[in-house]
Amino acid sequence: MSEVSTEAPVELTEAAARRVAEIMKTEPPGSCLRVGVDGGGCSGFTYTYNVTTERADDDVVLERDGATVLVDQVSLEFLRGCRIDFIDDLMGRMFKITNPAATASCGCGSSFSV
Repeated sequence: MSEVSTEAPVELTEAAARRVAEIMKTEPPGSCLRVGVDGGGCSGFTYTYNVTTERADDDVVLERDGATVLVDQVSLEFLRGCRIDFIDDLMGRMFKITNPAATASCGCGSSFSV
């Protein structure tokens, strides 16, 4: 009998979950953060972040510490194995995606290529 993996296809760190939950406090009830990938950007693809109340049946739902993050199936192909973190340091505050499939990324980390 094979084991079923319960590991999420995308990791949401504690810091990212805390920031998402903080942002959602000022949004309409039922709001979530949708993380996706669009074509474009200086390295080929761009990470997108949108607040939404709409969910698709096939969305991957990441829940941690009261935060909910959605990833659509098309974006999941580019985000599988990624780590979504939130950085708060002297350079600023931002979500940071560590993508093991990316072969290159821009200096600011908002776009990548595979």
